[in-house]
Amino acid sequence: MVPLLLVLLLALVLFGAGFAVKVLWWVALVVLVLWLLGFVARSGSGGSRWYRW
Repeated sequence: MVPLLLVLLLALVLFGAGFAVKVLWWVALVVLVLWLLGFVARSGSGGSRWYRW
């Protein structure tokens, strides 16, 4: 019974880590798209720095 629980726990941890990594990839992709859109939108206005920080 204990080995079965350990295997199920390991599968749950690995699935959770895989899901978190997948979510982080999607977040990174969205941030990249927003950054590129901001870069394109600000480059047309003549400003050399498009960010505000």
